[in-house]
Parts: sequence; structure tokens; C-alpha cells
Amino acid sequence: MQVKSYCLAICLLIGGAIQSFAQNISTQQYIDTYKLVAMEEMRRSGVPASIKLAQGILETQSGNGWLCLNSNNHFGIKCKNNWTGPSVSYDDDAKGECFRKYGSPHESWKDHSDFLRNNPRYKFLFDLNPNDYKAWAYGLKTAGYATSRTYPQQLIQIIETYGLQQFTDIAMGKGEINTGSVFAGDPGAYAPAQQAQPSARGGRRSAAAKKYPENSEFRINNRKAIFVKKGTALIQGSG
Repeated sequence: MQVKSYCLAICLLIGGAIQSFAQNISTQQYIDTYKLVAMEEMRRSGVPASIKLAQGILETQSGNGWLCLNSNNHFGIKCKNNWTGPSVSYDDDAKGECFRKYGSPHESWKDHSDFLRNNPRYKFLFDLNPNDYKAWAYGLKTAGYATSRTYPQQLIQIIETYGLQQFTDIAMGKGEINTGSVFAGDPGAYAPAQQAQPSARGGRRSAAAKKYPENSEFRINNRKAIFVKKGTALIQGSG
């Protein structure tokens, strides 16, 4: 009887380990799952796609963390005073802290963008060059997003290890991906979001993305730029 019980216990342990291993996803799988959402949110809010992906990877342990699996919270955002939605308790800096709970991962990704965009503490970040992921990483720490003293370095390492800057570039029209995404080869796809304005009902509404006139100069982050259709020759011969 003891032998049978021992064998059963061993089988349960092995089975549990196999199941746990099978449920884990890799960092690359996490990136592949959420890279389009990161670019969509960059276009909508102005938060760099590389930063969003790096924060998601770090905060969720590449999608395998308890908070992510039990509340769809991909960015470790706590309830705060203005949160009226569902929540879960989780031990973080203190025992049993209140964290936001979402109905889907996409809700979490959207709320993260809005959390940064609409919070005065993070306003200065949107004056930074979206390509400067190092400035964004250190800026998040300065604004108090995380308590870890090495938070910026961790984000930078993740971005550089997995080449996440490419997704910021793609969202800004500087590269292409073969996925059928609206970002592919669209130089005018990215326009930094404007601050939300009060609506007639007293809520908030996002300003529409700016439409740039073709073949006319304008500025992005105080740098001259010109919008042309895809395929237009940028260097013309003198003869």
C-alpha cells in the first residue's frame, strides 16, 4: 500500500511538472503575441512599442506571472484611487496590495497607454523622442513607475536583447513586416497622440491623429519631415 501511494505521489509530481512546463511560454512567443498590439497602442497613444513590450515582458515574466495569468494585468498597475473596476490582491511591495483586473489582455495594454498618457507624472515622457528608449526607460523610473533601482537597465537589456526597437520603427513607418498589418510600409501611419479633450458629456475623448499633406514639409519632434506615398523616389537624378 505504501509503495502504491509512493508511486502515485511520484506520478502526480511528474505530471504536474510536465503540465506546468507545457503552460509556460517563451519571451519570443510573448513578443509574437503582442507586438501588433504594442504598435497599435503606439499609434494611438504615443507610448513607444519597444517600451510597452519590454515592460510587458518584465512585469509578467513573459506572460507566465501570477498577476498576468489571474487578472490579465500585463503591466503591474495597481488600483489607485480612481480605479472602479475589478481587482485582485497580490503581494508586491506590501502584502495583499490591490491590483487592477482586466477582462482581456488587450484591455490591459490599452489601460497602460492611458495610464501613462493621462497621468501628469508621466507627461514629460511624451516630449521625448519615441526612438530614445533609454530616455523613456530612465524616465519611467524617475516618474516612479517601479521601485526597483535597476528597472531602467532591465528594460534596456530586454529591448536590446530581443531587438524590440524594430517595432517602434515599424509603427513610425521606418520598416516593414509581412503580416498584412496597417503599419507595413506606411510612412504616415504614426502620429503622436494628442492629449484627450473634454467631451460634451464631461468625459474624455482622444483627438484625431493628424493628417499630413503630401509633398509638404512639417515637423515631428522638431525635425523636418515630408510625407510622400510609398514607392516615391527620395533621390532624383540631376540629369
